[in-house]
Amino acid sequence: MRAKRIIISGGGTGGHIYPAIAIASAILEIEPNCEFLFVGAEGKMEMEKVPKAGFQIVGLPIVGINRQHMMKNLLFPFKLFKSLSQAFSILREFKPDMAIGVGGYASGPMLIAAWIKGIPFVIQEQNSFAGITNKFLSSKAQRIFVAYPHMEKFFPANKILYLGNPVRKDLIDPSGKKELAIKHFKLQAGKPIILIIGGSQGSRTINLAIQAGLESLAHAGIQIIWQTGIPFENEALDSVSKCEELSAYVSAFIYEMDLAYAAADLVISRAGALSVSEICLVGKASILVPLPSAAEDHQTQNAQSLVAQQAALLVKDSEAKNSLVKQAIDSISNYELITQLENNSKALAKPKAAHDIAQHILDIVHIHEK
Repeated sequence: MRAKRIIISGGGTGGHIYPAIAIASAILEIEPNCEFLFVGAEGKMEMEKVPKAGFQIVGLPIVGINRQHMMKNLLFPFKLFKSLSQAFSILREFKPDMAIGVGGYASGPMLIAAWIKGIPFVIQEQNSFAGITNKFLSSKAQRIFVAYPHMEKFFPANKILYLGNPVRKDLIDPSGKKELAIKHFKLQAGKPIILIIGGSQGSRTINLAIQAGLESLAHAGIQIIWQTGIPFENEALDSVSKCEELSAYVSAFIYEMDLAYAAADLVISRAGALSVSEICLVGKASILVPLPSAAEDHQTQNAQSLVAQQAALLVKDSEAKNSLVKQAIDSISNYELITQLENNSKALAKPKAAHDIAQHILDIVHIHEK
């Protein structure tokens, strides 16, 4: 009997890519002989990240719709048609038993092609606000795996499984690592630590707010672990070097996220689906600064979902420069608030998400092979 073959399509940001890799890894733990082919968008970060994780990937020429400059969309129909044509070729050559869409540009053409060819597919929606493509395809999907409750306003209720977002295994239990983490980042024990993360690209809004508030953080006795993204790294390092009282670790990208979370007493972050899921999984208090230009403003929806359950605080992007650091200093000194946010965020975690999604996918594959 030949190995099961599964296509995983999507990407564009870490919030789509890392859950996809987590699902594939979880499937391999259950059925090690499965074969995978990832399908991404040419020039996007999945074309680099997926091979590093040990999986094969091919790229489609698909691009997103530019909502700010409609004239830039003139080539979109041609690239969509070419992507659909290539998607059909991929299906003919790879002969998958199942397709998984995780969101991002490549997900649409690949799932449309799978639907037309009668190949079963599932959708994994990371956000609390569903995208246009996923809503359009939802009635054709076998299952829709969601990370937030009340998603029946977007999808057929009988197809929804509320299982959470898959995350990297090393984050599932960061407990007991705080002492090691503090040493790793060369910080001091006994002083509060704020972890600042802006997503895989870094956040200019958050970076500028932190830069403006370095002296205030130092005077409050607060240490920082600051993930800046590549464009802002040198500027951040220069600013920190001029603030001699501040203990800080600055890097464009943090690879040891388990240690970063273990060290942190408070997290400042964008509200992408992956970041929110990780914060809940590790049970950390957080201040979320949603990216207002995200598609359908889904980051604000993600953040408000946690705020409504007293599991996070929210600072608007437009208000971050003046209020973010003050909010952080006030919050980190409020033990009752921090404890409440930690407990409520932890209660929303779904630590078995990757395994549960993988098992449901394999169940569907086995049903269709009979």
